Amino acid sequence: MQISVGELTFDVTVDGPQDGRPVLLLHGFPETGRSWDAVRENLVRAGHRLIVPDQRGYSPGARPTGIEAYGMRPIVSDAIGILDALDITAVDVVGHDWGAIVGWCLAAWYPARVRSLTAVSVPHPRAFTWAISNDVDQQKRSAYIRLFQAEGKAEKVLLGKDAAALRAALVGLPSNSIEHYVSVLSEPGALTATLNWYRAIPADELDRVALVAVPTTYVWSTEDLAVGQAAAQKCGEFVDATYRFVILDGVSHWIPEHAPDQLTAAILDQMAAT
Repeated sequence: MQISVGELTFDVTVDGPQDGRPVLLLHGFPETGRSWDAVRENLVRAGHRLIVPDQRGYSPGARPTGIEAYGMRPIVSDAIGILDALDITAVDVVGHDWGAIVGWCLAAWYPARVRSLTAVSVPHPRAFTWAISNDVDQQKRSAYIRLFQAEGKAEKVLLGKDAAALRAALVGLPSNSIEHYVSVLSEPGALTATLNWYRAIPADELDRVALVAVPTTYVWSTEDLAVGQAAAQKCGEFVDATYRFVILDGVSHWIPEHAPDQLTAAILDQMAAT
């Protein structure tokens, strides 16, 4: 279905029973809501109502121009607007990669709308920015961000040679999923829009996001190439509520697709305790 928030229109998958406990699933880069398919199906079987948007830049009807349009404030407002359109007052939030950052900000800025948070791969923004400033290993892991922030150059690198670099970033995922993500980001303006999430970072002051005061689970995997142990271990310092740290051994960064059953179990455990 499509949901309008202001002048933007989002493609949103809504699944599960109307009276089920609502769960908002937020994807990251360079994926779409499709990355949640296996987790969504698991949660629907458990009786929950799932809301899975293709976020700003990914939905064709939600690609405003300008870097400033991709700061966390407008992106978080998109999520609130989608919930409002569906008459959902409070929701369990699950976010992966950039979707995790949206989830952290949602929980920090709109705690009354968030029953629980399950953040996947990316820790609280202040834990992540601390690690980038203080941990050599994390600095190396995050070196790609400088490329993504280079306007024009990043687009050329990622989409050149039949999107070879973009495909390489997604290695290990099913070929049909890779082709879907490449197809979406090859649409006019799509890759620039989604990279603008990275380019808006300096103006977004992620290192000032408040402590989260809602029950939280953070799920990190040992084979994550983007997020190291220092950032993961620091995360709990920025949660002022019940906190669970779940480590998935031998799993890549793409947790929703590589370990959907383990992730589903962590989500359901968090929901059952809330």
